[in-house]
Amino acid sequence: MRILLTNDDGIYAPGLRALRAELLKLGTVTVVAPATEQSAAGHSVTLLTPLLVNEVYEDDATTFIGWAVEGRPADCVKLALLELLEEPPDVIISGMNAGSNAGINVLYSGTVAAAIEGAFYRHTAIAVSLEYDKKIFDFHTGAKYGRQVIEQILAHNPPPGSLFNVNIPVLELGPIRGVKVLPQNVSPYTEKFDRRVNPRGRTYFWTSPDFTCPDPHPDTDVTALIESYITVTPLQFDLTNHARMEEIKKWEWKTE
Repeated sequence: MRILLTNDDGIYAPGLRALRAELLKLGTVTVVAPATEQSAAGHSVTLLTPLLVNEVYEDDATTFIGWAVEGRPADCVKLALLELLEEPPDVIISGMNAGSNAGINVLYSGTVAAAIEGAFYRHTAIAVSLEYDKKIFDFHTGAKYGRQVIEQILAHNPPPGSLFNVNIPVLELGPIRGVKVLPQNVSPYTEKFDRRVNPRGRTYFWTSPDFTCPDPHPDTDVTALIESYITVTPLQFDLTNHARMEEIKKWEWKTE
């Protein structure tokens, strides 16, 4: 099996390295990932500056890992599929992200965006993220669970262009209770900004890293993660509200 591995935390992120080690049990792994962290980059792409690319090797300086790209996660997948890989991958994996990508965060996530880009090109694509508590990550164990879920998804031979979002709960809170297939929670998160003033008297803001979901609806990815379940959510990138199409077609439209 040929696996393309990417992420948004950067090619040197420990989550990517841990997941790569597990994925090597399934086949050959080629990494094409951002040279620097691109968290919350969403589905942005680079248009006005060149995409610089460097080969990356293991610490032994002889084992080729893949390419570091001076660009966004979606850039990495585009370059991999159109320029860098000699053969198309059988699956595209994005992760393992440091922090969950559940609920409305799916729309901001560079990790999920990279997987979506792979699905654009009709490849099965899976985003994998690990929730944390007090910034403690057990990437080794999280990667093991991620690989097991990936194996089970692929065993069902999903059709080309299939897209999945996998989240692994905080491992330090207790044993995994199982896997649940659930929709994403679409409630907005509570967000805050830290207002400060610089030495020159100008006001600036830091986005607070503390996001809370005040309305975690039951039977969604957010609530299941809290309950120590791994969540799997099938996604799609068609944003058309098909349920309203016929209604809106009946509106009286005018131009002047």
